[in-house]
Amino acid sequence: MKNICVAVVFLFSVLVVAQESKIPVFAWMGGPGEATDLELEAQFTDLKKKGIDGLLYSGGHDPETYKRVGKFVKAAGMEFHTWIPTMIQSDPKLKPEWYGVSGKGESAYEIQPYAGYYKFLCPNKKEVYKYLKDMYSKVADVEEVDGIHLDYIRYPDVILARGLWEKYDLIQDQEFPEYDFCYCDTCTSDFKKKSGIDIKAAEDPSTVQEWKQYRYDVITSLVNRLSEVVHKKGKQINAAVFPGPSISKKLVRQEWNKWDVDAYFPMNYNDFYMANTLWVGSVVKEEVHAAKEKPVYSGLFISPRPWNKANEEDPEGHGLLPEELEDAIRESMENGAKGICLFTPGRMTDAHWAAFEKAIHIDYTKD
Repeated sequence: MKNICVAVVFLFSVLVVAQESKIPVFAWMGGPGEATDLELEAQFTDLKKKGIDGLLYSGGHDPETYKRVGKFVKAAGMEFHTWIPTMIQSDPKLKPEWYGVSGKGESAYEIQPYAGYYKFLCPNKKEVYKYLKDMYSKVADVEEVDGIHLDYIRYPDVILARGLWEKYDLIQDQEFPEYDFCYCDTCTSDFKKKSGIDIKAAEDPSTVQEWKQYRYDVITSLVNRLSEVVHKKGKQINAAVFPGPSISKKLVRQEWNKWDVDAYFPMNYNDFYMANTLWVGSVVKEEVHAAKEKPVYSGLFISPRPWNKANEEDPEGHGLLPEELEDAIRESMENGAKGICLFTPGRMTDAHWAAFEKAIHIDYTKD
């Protein structure tokens, strides 16, 4: 009888440990739109029950929105980070001359690469820094806000991820001037002063490594100055980044492993790179090594209509099927990720949630 009791207690302990084992999960989402307080409360309570630990929430620039929404997020028991784009802005207060200029001499204020919303500011303008500093400072002052989440903290894609070429009817096997930023007078003159190189006179700017490094450093400097501002407010700062940083440097000039942020959220959207879930594991391994001791949360892109994925022409309709989600989570965790981040919970089907529930309660630690 004694042995039976011991066995029962042991089995119960194992079950409790298994139940308590859970990986950290964040999610990108936006709102609140026309949602009432009751609807917000119910939405966030539901997400917490499903296993979401923190939100990267996009609600515009108004601190009052984040104060209202944050109250319900915190009451539900989740972290609350404000997801506000950095370099893409369309505020009427911004002047046209503050926007980036392509290698063709076209301002992103007037002519946008790829899509109309790609109105990228120049990250090297002191006026742009002041605008961003003031905006993020006001949001960081909101008591309910745990952190500032930077997005579009980069240049426009000089080369799109391979899975997007057909969408835009492009073959980007090299850098083309209309997608190469920023060639405004501030950037080109500052670069010449620092390097002695007149980049406008270069036969092929894409071969000038100093010009690439200069732009990596411009973004890094902007991030680190914003980080100092946010940290002085006693808040965290983190960022959505491209995979790598080998890929992020090549595609969008992000050398993010040099950023003074508290966590990285790389967008490991395998379908955009025409890859399977094994690719997620390999790129997470690189990211964790690059991040050193800072946490990496592997961003996973969810298929909103898994039953129709094969027929979706737009890559935005692609993403992880329910049967792929568990593999992507496992690949992320076994290669060193601190947790994962969903894009987005609104895309998750019942089948996704079922696979998710199983995957997040597995102990992925290796001996």
